[in-house]
Amino acid sequence: MAKMKPADISRQDGFDAPVPAGGYAWWYLDAISENEDYGLTMIAFIGSVFSPYYAWAGRTEPLNHCAINIALYGRDRTRWAMTERGSADVERSAQSFKVGPSALNWDGDTLVIDINERGMPLPQRVTGQIRVRPRSINRQDFVLDAAKRHTWRPIAPSASVEASFSAPGLTWSGDGYLDHNRGVEALEDGFSYWDWSRAQLDSGSTAVLYNTDPRTTDPRTLSLLFRPDGSVESVDPPPEHHLSPTGVFRIRRRTRADPGTTPRIVRTLEDTPFYSRSIVDAQLFGQRAASFHESFDGDRLRSPVVKLMLPFRMPRLARSR
Repeated sequence: MAKMKPADISRQDGFDAPVPAGGYAWWYLDAISENEDYGLTMIAFIGSVFSPYYAWAGRTEPLNHCAINIALYGRDRTRWAMTERGSADVERSAQSFKVGPSALNWDGDTLVIDINERGMPLPQRVTGQIRVRPRSINRQDFVLDAAKRHTWRPIAPSASVEASFSAPGLTWSGDGYLDHNRGVEALEDGFSYWDWSRAQLDSGSTAVLYNTDPRTTDPRTLSLLFRPDGSVESVDPPPEHHLSPTGVFRIRRRTRADPGTTPRIVRTLEDTPFYSRSIVDAQLFGQRAASFHESFDGDRLRSPVVKLMLPFRMPRLARSR
């Protein structure tokens, strides 16, 4: 396992990296249990890209619009929480990021995530700890648009994850993935649509497929294999497949899979007015894989009506300094 050292936290990746007015930064984790019965995602935001409050405030102060979003998935223990907080409740350094009662902290080679949130729309507690141990560290950035206004770095394409929650009561371990995105403009201003997926392959490699539709340049596809030794290989993307749209908000979904095979949606985890999150079963590069998959519709997020809907699930608590 690669050891996390201060040098591995670059100026761009550190939690204290500058975020310009109008811009954003987020750190994303997903994980699925060994038996595939449970999963989670965690996103820590500066200048929350989905925040109506940030948009309504003119996107002038990204540090005044931070949140830690946690989603737990399981047959009987599903929770979702995302409370936005102001700069008075934010503390950060290169290796730690605290937003209200929740925090991320690099402890040696382990990212420790302490969650203490209240769920929405049901006000259930979400309390627990996630420990993320990268199996390798990737040091390459990838731009998502020709103008280089949006950048992505998969920090740990493969990681071992331990989740232990008291609310709801559950403990499991499995495989995970950690990345970092940053940009200098609103996500919906940069893209009309994108889809993204990652899959842990039996070979030990992680396959990541990124398809973006920038508003001002041609579509871009990234098809990457991250090897267990830390190397990364750009490979020809498998053929594109259109999946069924989500059931409630009809978000369109597309993905990629090996020629002659048909991917299928195992479960829709999130069906929102502007994005979906799903588990997709597909054959990729000759191997069956269960992928975390997301689709984002920038045109939907631009809608004033959609922005008015979001506080129902994304409340804001901000106190004065």
